[in-house]
Amino acid sequence: MHNSDLALAMKQGMRRLASGVSVLSTRVNESERFAMTVSSVTSVSDTPPSLLVCINKKISLQGHLELEGCPFAVNLLADTQQQVSNVCAGFEPVTDRFSVGSWLEGPDRVPYLTDSEAVFFCRTDKVVAYGTHHIVIGQIEDVLVSELNTHPLIYHNGGYASLVSE
Repeated sequence: MHNSDLALAMKQGMRRLASGVSVLSTRVNESERFAMTVSSVTSVSDTPPSLLVCINKKISLQGHLELEGCPFAVNLLADTQQQVSNVCAGFEPVTDRFSVGSWLEGPDRVPYLTDSEAVFFCRTDKVVAYGTHHIVIGQIEDVLVSELNTHPLIYHNGGYASLVSE
């Protein structure tokens, strides 16, 4: 199979992997905040507590996250936050991504969504460039877990889905 055929087959196959939807948020400088939707987030280790997130190299934010110690938050979205996901993914023509959702400032003035399933406050520990993406490993410094009875926002086969509890 040619590389271009294999890449297309990989993308089609990965669309079938259901994953939670998250928004990575950070403060670029004193006046500028940034948020982007990400679907590739996973835990790395509990000692030290850490997670990884994959970010396309085309995203202007990647230069900021390459700095060791850069603070950021990973907000796990609830199924009521589809609009937040769409805005932070650039699917809706909104100039201020923080105009949608309930945002507050956490440690290091990093913005976070107050009504997320969970929020992981991290600092960049390591960045690995691979193909079209950067793999950012964040050391977790604090975690907020919602006490609300919510369900995660799921992305599957090119669209949103809800998790149905039995």
